[in-house]
Amino acid sequence: MPVKLGSKLPPESAEARIEIIPLIDIMFFLLAAFMLVSLSMVNLKSVKVNLPTATTATADSKRDLVSITVNKAGLAFLDAQPTGANELALALAARLKAQPDLRVYISGDQDARHGDVIRVLDIVRSAGVQNVAFEIRTQEK
Repeated sequence: MPVKLGSKLPPESAEARIEIIPLIDIMFFLLAAFMLVSLSMVNLKSVKVNLPTATTATADSKRDLVSITVNKAGLAFLDAQPTGANELALALAARLKAQPDLRVYISGDQDARHGDVIRVLDIVRSAGVQNVAFEIRTQEK
């Protein structure tokens, strides 16, 4: 039995048509897929630390600060990159030259030794930075 190939449409409407509904569905699927992939590729610029709490803490809305984190082991991180004392001082001095009103935000783990946080503060001050803040959590009521 021979196979009959042909269109099921009548011959008078044989012009080409683009079905737009399946095209819209495919475009929405691709948009959602790219959004999910791009969200999973976001590089977080922070190190997880257990921050101490304070009752008089207020939120700082400006986030144009240099973030330095001291973890429980006493290691320092500059914008989530582990750094030594010399590298930290050099990086802060270079940033201070580019931005004279540089502000530094120090986040110390609650279980970090006080001396480790003070050592980082001393490095920041020796680099010439005068605007220093400490990150804390607000106390839950």
